[in-house]
Amino acid sequence: MDNSLVSLSAVTARELIGRRELSPVELLDACIAQIEAINPAVNAVAATCFERAREEARRAESAVARGEPLGPLHGLPLGVKDLEETAGLLTTYGSPLFRANVPARDNAFVARLRAAGAIVTAKTNTPEMGAGANTRNVVWGATGNPFNPLLNAGGSSGGSAVALATSMLPLCTGTDTGGSLRIPAALCGVVGFRPSPGLVPIDRKVLGWTPIDVSGPMGRTVADTRLQLAAQAGLHHNDPLGYPIAGSAFGHGAPLDVSELRIGYTEDFGVCAVDNATRATFRTKMAAIAGYVKLCEPVDLDMGEADRAFDVIRAQNFLASFRETYERDPALLGPNTRANYEMAQAMSLRDAVWAHAEQTKIFRRFQAKFDDYDLIVSPTSSISPFPWSQWHLAEVNGRPLDNYYRWVALTYVVTLLTNPALSLPCGTDHAGMPFGLQLVGPFRGDARLLDMAESLETELRNDAVLNRPLPDLRALSYTVSELKSIVTDPPVLTATEG
Repeated sequence: MDNSLVSLSAVTARELIGRRELSPVELLDACIAQIEAINPAVNAVAATCFERAREEARRAESAVARGEPLGPLHGLPLGVKDLEETAGLLTTYGSPLFRANVPARDNAFVARLRAAGAIVTAKTNTPEMGAGANTRNVVWGATGNPFNPLLNAGGSSGGSAVALATSMLPLCTGTDTGGSLRIPAALCGVVGFRPSPGLVPIDRKVLGWTPIDVSGPMGRTVADTRLQLAAQAGLHHNDPLGYPIAGSAFGHGAPLDVSELRIGYTEDFGVCAVDNATRATFRTKMAAIAGYVKLCEPVDLDMGEADRAFDVIRAQNFLASFRETYERDPALLGPNTRANYEMAQAMSLRDAVWAHAEQTKIFRRFQAKFDDYDLIVSPTSSISPFPWSQWHLAEVNGRPLDNYYRWVALTYVVTLLTNPALSLPCGTDHAGMPFGLQLVGPFRGDARLLDMAESLETELRNDAVLNRPLPDLRALSYTVSELKSIVTDPPVLTATEG
């Protein structure tokens, strides 16, 4: 494989393609070689369409040679999370119910990326129906963390985060309800951006008016992430939350003077269970960052009954999406999906009204904090990666958690707010694993948040305590027999054309 090509940032690769200094065919071949060499160790890539991608790369190369107008992602290989429908390419949602599902069309999100010139190369692994922050399912098996394949890569966009961290692909997509873009980004040392609802079109939601589900970009850097966002953003007639905005507003950063930034930080938003070691790591990171910015101080937040509100609002989605399947046979759903549906069954309209009212109160209190701060910062994950063989985290600091997703409260309380949020790699934790900072920007301030995140990333790039960690790819050279120790019972499917 050509490591010099796969290690290129997406921004640099696109610039080189536009200057005729990099062939889309050579870049794709290098990515395929990297997938074939590294994926057996981490199991991040699901279905592939390499031959179709090669044909598209040849056409992309010809377009460059003819001097045709090029899209912002022209010639860049792309990994698409296996919750997004892709024309002619297997889309399983991590569920055995869809093990043979090959959509006839791309959904709006994927179609927009293709139109921008991206070359869909592979699907990336996800938990069944995206339920959970541990990327494993009975169709493809488990995805291992690139820093230690026996540990959790996060979820539900875990396959995308690992594919990026290991340089298998320059761009990957994600989705986020309770933290699915941000948690895997933090645990794998990449960037995951949760945009404001409606900024990136989604036409696959049953409840189109809910603001808690979004799709968005992931990248190795903020610049790569915003490059993808520029191709995704904008009004679409099938997304009722959409609004008109030019994608070009996100493509290039407006550098900020980091020394003028005002940061309010919180270890736990006042309501989240956070491991003591993570708290200590976070304090160390914030103390170091304080030397770079104008203000960096703890902030008091009143998040009310955020846990209960999120439980109810999230449960509505499961009730809407899985009623028919559950009533046919509950066993058709995996344990996480089934647990969510049964939680929803027990709720009433009274619960729904209360939850939306509580969300509104929390939202209004939180927005006032941006009178005093430019960013609100927290840890992204409550704990260092645990073994993927655990379905979920059962306790924090010895105290039991009351459901399987409570350990991702740091991200789902931000989901309730609807503010844009980004996980930025920030060195390693006490266990030597990647540590992510969750940066929360002002309401509908997506471009502003990206500018602040990119400026911080640039400022911290040469700080050994705060910069992005890199996995040791040489340590991922597992044999086939070793692979069996990092996946569940042999997957029903293998990464394949289809």
